Amino acid sequence: MDTEAQPTERDRSLPPDPEDSSGTPGTEGRSRSALVPRFTDRLPGGRITLTLLLCLLFLLAVNLFVARPFEIPSGSMEKGLRVGDRVLVNKLAYTFGDGPARGDVIVFDGSGYFGDADYIKRVVGVGGDHVVCCDGEGRIRVNGRSVDESGFLFPGDSPSTVRFDVVVPEGRLFVLGDHRGNSSDSRDRLGSPGGGMVPVEKVVGRAEAVVWPFGRAGRLEPTDAYAKVPAGEASAHAAAPTGGGHG
Repeated sequence: MDTEAQPTERDRSLPPDPEDSSGTPGTEGRSRSALVPRFTDRLPGGRITLTLLLCLLFLLAVNLFVARPFEIPSGSMEKGLRVGDRVLVNKLAYTFGDGPARGDVIVFDGSGYFGDADYIKRVVGVGGDHVVCCDGEGRIRVNGRSVDESGFLFPGDSPSTVRFDVVVPEGRLFVLGDHRGNSSDSRDRLGSPGGGMVPVEKVVGRAEAVVWPFGRAGRLEPTDAYAKVPAGEASAHAAAPTGGGHG
């Protein structure tokens, strides 16, 4: 007679063996699940305070690396942007692709070039561009192409009362305010070191939308005013700037 013990399936109706710990969380699992309660127990306000702190850290990270608000300090960008408007600046706009393009509204650090503050202006010329004011109809000309800026200029303003004839160096930007009669911009610094040109590395980002006040909130629509401007010639001879400061 074969007396060898045969394996039998455990009766599923029986309670689990207290010595059998399979299927239950181990010490490590219990320790991890207890970390959050232990941490929040030491914070005034508990989980609510923790949630607020995490939200704050998230907002700080976004402000540092992705986007930041910018308050319009003057009327230099009217009609589109008014004093007190808050715009959202995309800090990654030029990180993974091309640099600022003609027509972009940018925020830049003016330290050493404009003043120790951030400024917001529109890009009119990029590296290699020949920018002239003005043609026979009073329009700014870029690389021989006259530009119709009436879509964003402040009503009643001319493109410029200051005459200039400049070639933008590589890595620099020629910038103007949309309210040409009330803007301190590249025209005011034609004879200063740097010739009023903003280094691309000083650009903080591109203004994308108005976020405050709510009644004016909305995306800043890009302009096609410069779409037909041909590429500039980086080897062009820089003409001597003319004209004086802009009032």
